[in-house]
Amino acid sequence: MALSGFFLLFFLLMHLSINLLSVFSEDAFNTVSHFMGYNPLIQFLMQPILIAGIIFHLVMGMVLEMKNRKARGVSYAKNNAAANSTWMSRNMIITGIMILLFLVAHMIDFWAHEIDYKYIAANAEDPTRYWEELHHKMGDPLHVGIYVVAFVFLSLHLMHGFQSAFQSVGFNHNKYTPAIKKLGTLYAILVPLGFIFVALFHFLTQSH
Repeated sequence: MALSGFFLLFFLLMHLSINLLSVFSEDAFNTVSHFMGYNPLIQFLMQPILIAGIIFHLVMGMVLEMKNRKARGVSYAKNNAAANSTWMSRNMIITGIMILLFLVAHMIDFWAHEIDYKYIAANAEDPTRYWEELHHKMGDPLHVGIYVVAFVFLSLHLMHGFQSAFQSVGFNHNKYTPAIKKLGTLYAILVPLGFIFVALFHFLTQSH
């Protein structure tokens, strides 16, 4: 669970760095997106690994949650969970499900579109189409609103998940754990905020 979490943390950084290109350079974003979209190694090796990693992480999260609930055994008359753990740690399954729902919508929105464009409609390659497609999709306020809410849930999920991944692999040290907690908090805030920034940038710069 922790190792798949590390893999997805790295993927989020890479995905954000590509998305941020759309803010600073339309040409750079188109170039990188075209490379990612047509490179066989990425399309037929890395992409299936990514999808498998996401599915594995979500399924294992649900399995572990059920095992934890079962291991608790008898329900106590009074259980002050808030005093013993954070809201994020107690509700990882909820934030995870919300992220899953967003991912399904995101896959339909972008990945399914790419499959249709390249393999079903069999359109010719167009290295300049990616920025315009992204910009157009972010012109819908409902679309952008869903993105913002989804990345707020991602932030809540990462608040606990980042540190938990290090702890799960045994990296727990009095000297380094506080730094990992701070790094985890920064990651959990800045990365989702970066995605929100990209969505809002494209929404606010629409030409009407």
